[in-house]
Amino acid sequence: MLTSLSIRNVVLIDALDLRFDAGLIALTGETGAGKSILLDALTMAAGARSDKGLVRKGADKAQSSASFYLPPDHAIFSLLQQAGIDSDPSEDITLRREVRADGRSKAFICDVPVTIKLLSQVGMQLIEVHGQNDGRGLLDPTTHMALLDSFAGHGNLLGNLAKSYDDWRSAVAQLTELEAKQNQASDDRAFLEHAIAELNRLDPKADEDEALARQRQFLQAAEGAVTELSQAQSALSEAGPVEGQLGTILSSLERLSEKLGTADNAASKAVKEASGAIDRALLEFQEARGAVDMAAAAFNIEPGELDRIERRLFDLRGAARKFGVMVSALQEHRVQLAHELEQAENITANIDAARKTAAKFKAHYFKLADALTASREQAAKQLDAQVIAELPALKMDRAKFLTHIETGPDTARGRDKIRFIVATNPGSALGHLDKVASGGEMSRFALAIKVALAGNSAPVMVFDEVDQGVGGAVADAIGRRLAGLSQNGQVFVVTHSPQVAAKAAQQYRIEKQSDDAMTTTRVNEVQDAAREEEIARMLAGEIITDEARAAARKLMQAL
Repeated sequence: MLTSLSIRNVVLIDALDLRFDAGLIALTGETGAGKSILLDALTMAAGARSDKGLVRKGADKAQSSASFYLPPDHAIFSLLQQAGIDSDPSEDITLRREVRADGRSKAFICDVPVTIKLLSQVGMQLIEVHGQNDGRGLLDPTTHMALLDSFAGHGNLLGNLAKSYDDWRSAVAQLTELEAKQNQASDDRAFLEHAIAELNRLDPKADEDEALARQRQFLQAAEGAVTELSQAQSALSEAGPVEGQLGTILSSLERLSEKLGTADNAASKAVKEASGAIDRALLEFQEARGAVDMAAAAFNIEPGELDRIERRLFDLRGAARKFGVMVSALQEHRVQLAHELEQAENITANIDAARKTAAKFKAHYFKLADALTASREQAAKQLDAQVIAELPALKMDRAKFLTHIETGPDTARGRDKIRFIVATNPGSALGHLDKVASGGEMSRFALAIKVALAGNSAPVMVFDEVDQGVGGAVADAIGRRLAGLSQNGQVFVVTHSPQVAAKAAQQYRIEKQSDDAMTTTRVNEVQDAAREEEIARMLAGEIITDEARAAARKLMQAL
């Protein structure tokens, strides 16, 4: 329900703060007092089209703020969450709109800046306005399908249909993609076969480039090493006489040691130590020459090995540049190309499978869509009958109402185009609501539809002059139906009928005040004696009589 409305500088309203209760709320006052301004301010806050003409003369901007209290499970909270707006279900949701004198506009939800589009989306779920200037209610034909589906209780069927439609369109998109690939399959296949053959000849190995780079570095350093080792071998070879001399000396020392025998003296010990040292030196010399020979043998490199490695690196890096990958990824790229070639070769089979899948989903969609159409046609008959049954009491007993269904494009909501069409006079052709019905007739048609759809409406409904051109018993019937609707949602009615106003739970009088400087619209709640006086004014006109007051009391007591 709408709990409060705050308006600043909207046309003739300078400052206005109103609070509302649940139930039926009547807005009354003389013609031209500004009731339409109040509705403009409300719909402005809810995202309706607004322009700088709403800005009060002399002000820099117009502002309207509307607060709503909603049940915790209302869909609005999910919508706000998706939009990234934090909201507490225990607190009011506030919609605010500013329109500047230069035409620029700002929108806010719970004080968070939002787009006008989002404000309008939220507002359309909170407020329905039915009347001559209604562009968001029955005059918007896109709402007619939703109203019929709500009446028929198509929630589950629509959910299943939407999923079926998504499955079908996804399958069609996949088929289209495969068919597009098939058109390039011949060229793709030739390229893939050539690329795979080239990589097969190259036969890259995992981390091969790193290993080759290390080996090339070794080979480049090996050239200098071989020269050094050759010089070492030569030096050791040229040292041959030294080895012979050491052998001769060792033999002499061994003979001397034999002559000395086992004598245990310093001379004998010294000879033995000298003999051991020469023996060790001779052994070390021989080991050194063998080690140098082994080192030289380790550098026995096959001729042309460095050239072969450099050519291999060149080929690998060239292939990597050609295919746009790292050298280390060439092997994986070959596997990927082989997979793509397999897909290209199997594309015909894939297309056949995709066609079958798309056909299956299409058949399922059409089955559900046909079932939905049949259910809508049945529900349309019931809705038409209930709406028509309401019309006589609304002084429209000769009017006709028909829910027109025709085949439309395939959508997630079915294959139907739905529009309410009416005829207000005998012999008149059926036509669209906005082309045939007057403002008052529009509101009464809306009232009849809403009575038939009881419980399937926005939290706030506004009926603008639904009692236009009627009075007496018809106005009383309208008031009773509005009061009945207000049991399921808050209802505002702009009315000149005392019979309608008397049925309200809350009543506001709208009046215009003027002085030499400016004209201002004021809105005041009327209660008890003041309300009785207002309803008496509506009955009697400018001069209020005691009879009018008595009649007003009777109308209010009949509530």
